[in-house]
Amino acid sequence: MSSRTFITGIAASFGIAWLAVIVVPYLKMRDLAPAPFKESTSTAGIFIPKRTGRIADGAKVYAENGCYLCHTQVVRPTYAGNDLYRPDWGGLKDDEARGDTRRETNAYDFDGETFAQIGVSRMGPDLSNLGRRLDALQAKGVDPEQWLFLHLYNPRLNAERWNSNCPPHPFLFRKREIKGAPSASALPVAAADGFEVVPGSDARALVSYLLSLKKDQPVPASLDFSPPKNDGGS
Repeated sequence: MSSRTFITGIAASFGIAWLAVIVVPYLKMRDLAPAPFKESTSTAGIFIPKRTGRIADGAKVYAENGCYLCHTQVVRPTYAGNDLYRPDWGGLKDDEARGDTRRETNAYDFDGETFAQIGVSRMGPDLSNLGRRLDALQAKGVDPEQWLFLHLYNPRLNAERWNSNCPPHPFLFRKREIKGAPSASALPVAAADGFEVVPGSDARALVSYLLSLKKDQPVPASLDFSPPKNDGGS
């Protein structure tokens, strides 16, 4: 093989990958029109998730700290993987109020966000429906918000996650002197006598964003490409 042929092959491979990963998704997502519900559904209007206020601030904190480097927010189409049948990733199989809510991710899930934080790799689990998964903690008497704060401060403080790859983020928290009653949001971690560790504004915004990640809302049949639900996966 000549060097010219080799270089041409490399260029062609790069060009195809660039078209598939950059150009085609951009052309599909640059001008999304509202998707009407034509079928009977309990959800009125159109499917456009909102990300505003402190949730939007939390999305910036998520990006600034590189959370997307280790976590995705994409439940892949079945032809590209088996995400739909991973526990809770694509929704809940047994939602008490709505039944089986699992579905694949679509472009409208990111409408209204400044950046579609689809992620780079999966050193950690997909977070598309993290907020929905954390709701289950309440049934166990665990506060999801406090659980997230402790996880962000140092994931390995939880004995069940002693080998977590997630780095600690103590810089998102403040150690302050206790004046009067201790703060209700103080973390159960060791601090110097008379001091407590509390979440800073960025930690609160990030946790609000993470709790908002519930991308299993109903979508029109024209957008739901998920395969028929069955009992073959959990």
